[in-house]
Amino acid sequence: MRFVEPIRDKEQLEELTQYLKDHNQRDYIMWMIGIHIGIRISDILNLRVKDVRKQTHLKIFEQKTQKYKRVIIPPKLRKELEEFIKGKKDKEFLIISRQRTKTGKQRAISRKTAWANINKAAQEIGYREKIGTHSMRKTFGYHYYKKFNSVGDLMVLFNHAEEATTLRYIGIVQDQLDANMSNLY
Repeated sequence: MRFVEPIRDKEQLEELTQYLKDHNQRDYIMWMIGIHIGIRISDILNLRVKDVRKQTHLKIFEQKTQKYKRVIIPPKLRKELEEFIKGKKDKEFLIISRQRTKTGKQRAISRKTAWANINKAAQEIGYREKIGTHSMRKTFGYHYYKKFNSVGDLMVLFNHAEEATTLRYIGIVQDQLDANMSNLY
């Protein structure tokens, strides 16, 4: 797995978000969940319509940790989700693939497809940093930290045991190193 960065610049974040909204509603919703809730791509891809329909909170068992997580769906995202799921059945995957299983059942897109679609969108807007599906979670954490300065909240949300892990994960440590080294002499 490559190391990816959060999108730090709010203008670039808005530009990428708008590009996804204009070009692919499914990828836009995936992106919005990632940057507004900060859950892993594996958990996003496992979501079904019933998990978000008329819900104020996502209630999931994290695939990686097998831990229960209850996290609020922010009002802006909730509005987008309600519009997106109109006419869809509760049992459908939220981020559905056009391809079917061998038995003809619907399935979610793959992690690889999610990665490719995010990378394509980033290239289209001229974004130059390394980006991937994990960038959504890191972007959420970075902007949450910048707004609320609460590493403790993020430690709980990300299931990290140490502050240093969380700060390194969301790019704050690198930002501090860059700033310090730029002003050393």
